[in-house]
Amino acid sequence: MNSNTKLGLKIGGIVIFLSIVLLLIFRYTTKAHSPEDTVTFNQDGLKLEVFYNRPYKRDREIFGNIVPYNEVWRTGANEATTFETNKDILVDGSKLKAGKYTLWTIPMENSWKIMFNSKMYPWGINLEKEAYRDPRFDSLVLERPVEKTEIIREQFTILFEESGEFVDMILAWDNTSISIPIKKEEAPNGTSSNE
Repeated sequence: MNSNTKLGLKIGGIVIFLSIVLLLIFRYTTKAHSPEDTVTFNQDGLKLEVFYNRPYKRDREIFGNIVPYNEVWRTGANEATTFETNKDILVDGSKLKAGKYTLWTIPMENSWKIMFNSKMYPWGINLEKEAYRDPRFDSLVLERPVEKTEIIREQFTILFEESGEFVDMILAWDNTSISIPIKKEEAPNGTSSNE
């Protein structure tokens, strides 16, 4: 092997090594500012799971500023947020089949649109900082009212709360909260579907 080939291989190896190190540093720093979390609800054979990244408020105005109104948001930071159900469910009265979805929202001043999209995406935004979501894969789109809260929530939070025959999926950040009612779909004979 001649000296030019050896030099080229060394430079190539150094470039690959530095690229890997920079990628790991980038991943660590984004996760430090918006750590990932998984929240689950598991009851009577129904399992719901959300994986998302949780950015902080850090004295910023969130909705209408950091998260613009009337634009698709990845509903968190970093990777696209995912929602998974092992049973067919009714989300605000509309059927959503068992499966895994990416969860997208369009925050507006008085209400939010919520989209369950059947396609998985490698990251939440592209290089132009636009949401990756392809609307052709939307399985369910609904709209829910905004609730203003007395409590200022520092970190973006998704949680499940039981509410009678429903479980509410709550999306909350700053002084804004959205509640999405979810119910296991009942089969025509009165039993739950997918049993």
